[in-house]
Amino acid sequence: MNKEIMNTRFEVEEFEKLKQNLVKYECALAVIMTEFSNLNAYYNAYEPVNPIEHIKKRIKSPESIAGKLKKKGLPVTAEAAEQYLSDIAGVRIICAYAKNIYEIVDIIKSQEGFKVISEKDYLEHPKPSGYRSYHMILEVYLGPLFNNETRRVEIQLRTSAMDFWATLEHKVRYKYGGEMPDHLSNELQVCAEQIHALDNRMYLIHELVDMINEEEI
Repeated sequence: MNKEIMNTRFEVEEFEKLKQNLVKYECALAVIMTEFSNLNAYYNAYEPVNPIEHIKKRIKSPESIAGKLKKKGLPVTAEAAEQYLSDIAGVRIICAYAKNIYEIVDIIKSQEGFKVISEKDYLEHPKPSGYRSYHMILEVYLGPLFNNETRRVEIQLRTSAMDFWATLEHKVRYKYGGEMPDHLSNELQVCAEQIHALDNRMYLIHELVDMINEEEI
């Protein structure tokens, strides 16, 4: 990311509007996190294994929002951020195995407090870089207190191994300002394929252990 984008900031008036709007994104996150907390409690109480390892949430900083608007060639305003950016608020769900991700996706789709407005399956169709994850954009209803408005929240579902790879890839890409050397890009692609194979093998071991346990009962 070039210095001009990194140094982009909101004007004072727009910054004040953005701060008020970010409160609504915080509320949307709270709605999402309540649902996921209930799901987590259900798995812990009623299922032998909880496929959710942990859940992280975040709100983009004003500086990050401004930089993204600038990068997209959009006006650096609170209105543009709300209209064009779908990842101001985000939740990352880390699952034990890749197979669990689709189970969680189906549960998310069944919830009434929000609706899915877009999905991208980077598990079956990874990015050229090797990146794997499952992305969803949810529209969250905020209720009458906020004039029945909605806000979008991005959900990312991945395994621990996928998350480790994505974190490393982000650090390397940031280090080189988005222009990663070919030898590092190729190495990361190889690592991504190895991680994918490892995720599948670990799940097979998990299933074998379950079968053995069932036979011993």
